[in-house]
Amino acid sequence: MSTAQINQLLSSIGPSHVVAFFLVLVRVAPLFVIAPLFSSKYLPPQVRAAVGIGLAIGLTGVAAHGQRLPTGALALGGLVIEQLLVGGALAFALAAMFAAVQAAGSVLDAVSGFSFGAMLNPLTGTQDAILTQLYALVGTAVFIGLGGEAWALRGIGRTFDLVPLSGVVAARSVIDGAVSMFTSILTSALELAAPVMLAVVVTDVAFGMLSRVVPQLNVFSVGFPIRVGVAVIVVTISLSFLGGWLGNQISGSVNGALRELVAI
Repeated sequence: MSTAQINQLLSSIGPSHVVAFFLVLVRVAPLFVIAPLFSSKYLPPQVRAAVGIGLAIGLTGVAAHGQRLPTGALALGGLVIEQLLVGGALAFALAAMFAAVQAAGSVLDAVSGFSFGAMLNPLTGTQDAILTQLYALVGTAVFIGLGGEAWALRGIGRTFDLVPLSGVVAARSVIDGAVSMFTSILTSALELAAPVMLAVVVTDVAFGMLSRVVPQLNVFSVGFPIRVGVAVIVVTISLSFLGGWLGNQISGSVNGALRELVAI
């Protein structure tokens, strides 16, 4: 591209285009703050910022088409809040799904005894036990394998059709949907952890009955490693069902978040 073409391109960019870019960037930003994979600690902040800006540049032309955007500070403040609500609704829907996977690992760490060996989780930067890290890593791998990032990008692109930059978002519906997603985290976590929890409970009951029959047996020293072994075996088997569960949750979370944006 010649210097003259660059100058012509720059001269065609007006205040409305600049406003549209920053509004798109605000809507895209929550993906790189709370959404799974996009907000991963494995991605340096500079990379996330560069990808977010590049995505905003690519979407600005489509999002700003046919839009008349204000340049006043008060009106822009209201639009910024609306963009945060729209982008945050989609990002939170995906984050809640991933939080349920990690919560399932935390529950299993507690019931199986793995919580005694907490380590640093590289995905979240916090101290998590073995199964929490395992479920986080497997959940991320399944998310990538199922094209979860494509679902997220298509979803953020679809929001500009449902709620244009100068449109009005159904704030009450978005807030109610966020509360519903938050309250469903524990339910989803128990749904994922149920097979392992049932196997561990059955194992504990069996050793409790054995201790009544053979009082001399040290149930704790014998039962603890067996309970851990049973948990590992059942976790290995149940992880094969995580892909189907996540596939349904990804599509359901994205579609649900999009419905909330336009609900009355």
